[in-house]
Amino acid sequence: MNHRYVIIGSGRQGTSCAYDLAQHGGAGTILMADADAAVAERAAARINRLVGREVAKGVRVDAGNRDSLRSVLSGASVALSAVTYYHNRGITEACIEAGVSLCDMGGNTEVVWSQLELDAEARKAAVSVVPDCGMGPGLINHMGVFVMDLLDEAREVYLYDGGLPIDPKAPWSYQCAFHLNGLTNEYAGEATFIRGGKLVQVPTFTELEMMDIPGLGLMEAFVISGSLSTTPRTHLGKLDRYETKVLRYPGHFQTFEAFKRLGLFSEEAIDVDGQSVVPRAVYHRLLAPHITAPRVEDICVMRAIGVGTKSGQPATVTVDLVDRYDPITGFTGMERLTGWHCAVMMGFQARKVIAPGAHRMEEAIPAGSVMAELDRRGIVHTIAWEKAE
Repeated sequence: MNHRYVIIGSGRQGTSCAYDLAQHGGAGTILMADADAAVAERAAARINRLVGREVAKGVRVDAGNRDSLRSVLSGASVALSAVTYYHNRGITEACIEAGVSLCDMGGNTEVVWSQLELDAEARKAAVSVVPDCGMGPGLINHMGVFVMDLLDEAREVYLYDGGLPIDPKAPWSYQCAFHLNGLTNEYAGEATFIRGGKLVQVPTFTELEMMDIPGLGLMEAFVISGSLSTTPRTHLGKLDRYETKVLRYPGHFQTFEAFKRLGLFSEEAIDVDGQSVVPRAVYHRLLAPHITAPRVEDICVMRAIGVGTKSGQPATVTVDLVDRYDPITGFTGMERLTGWHCAVMMGFQARKVIAPGAHRMEEAIPAGSVMAELDRRGIVHTIAWEKAE
C-alpha cells in the first residue's frame, strides 16, 4: 500500500492521526498542512522521527481558501479535517471536487447534517465522507453500537467518557487537551437523547450522579451536549433510551456550572462601561492559562452499557476502554483515541472498504471492526456481562 494522506490542521490530534497512518494506514506520503507552515513542518519532523522514515512533509494551507485547499489535496487518497468545525462544509466541497475522501473531527451537529446533504455529490465523485470521528462523538458512539450488537435485542444504551489529568490540581482538577472552545461548546446548550423511544432535549450540567471508576475512584457524571451528534436520529425507533454523560473529578460540576449560570459561555456581546465584550472570549482568556499546558499527562475513560436480552434472557453488557499518556511517543490518551479513531476510519476509506457517499459515522463501518483495529494498536477493551438468573 502506498496511500497519500493530507492532514488539514497539524495540531495535537492531527499529528497523532498522521503518526498512526504512518504506522498502520499504509501511508506512502503524508502531507501535514496548517495555516502556520512552521507548525506543519514541526509536526512532519516529529512523525518522521517517531516512525524512522521520511513519510511526512509540512506545507502551509488556508483552510478557508478553495484554491489553497486544491493545491494540497491534489493526488491524495484521503484527507482529514482537524481544524475548527466551521471550515468543514467548505473542506467537504473541496474534497469532493478534488476526488478525495474526507474524514473529520466534527464539533457541530448542524454542520455535520449539512455535510451529509452532499451524499449524491460524493457518490458521483466516487469518494466517501465521514464526519464526526475522534474520541467523541466518534469512538464513544461506536462503543454504543458495539454493545447493541453484542445483545440480541438492545433496549437501552448509556455512555460515559472523560479525558482527565492523571495528577489533578485544585481548584480546577482538569486540563484541556484540545481547543478550549470545543470544551465550552460541550458545556453550553442542550443534549439530544432518546427517552421513552422519543427525542428529548436535556440541559447541560444536569442529572449529576456519582460513579465508581476502577483506578480513579468516585467520579462525577453529568449531561453535556454534542457527544451524540447524529446518533439519536440513527437509533430512533430501535431503542427506548440512548444517552451520554461526561466524567469529571469531584468538584468540577459545581465550579463550571456556576460559570454557565453567570453567562460566561455566551457568545453574544454585552456592554461593559461602553465597551462591547463577548463573555466567552473573556472567559477563555482568563481560564486558558489555568487548564492548558504544553504537555498533558492524562487518562481517558470510556464506558458503554447496553441493556436488553441475550439468548432469550434479560442481560446487561458493559464495555470499558481506558487509555493513558504515552511517554515514549509523547501523545496523550486523548490525542491517541481522537487521532487514532480518525486514522482507523481513514484506513478503511483508503482501502475502499467504505462505499462512496456521505455517511453518518456510526453507520459507515461495523463497530466491531473499529474495536478490533484499536485492539491491534494496543488500546484494548473489556466486556462484562450481567445476566438475570
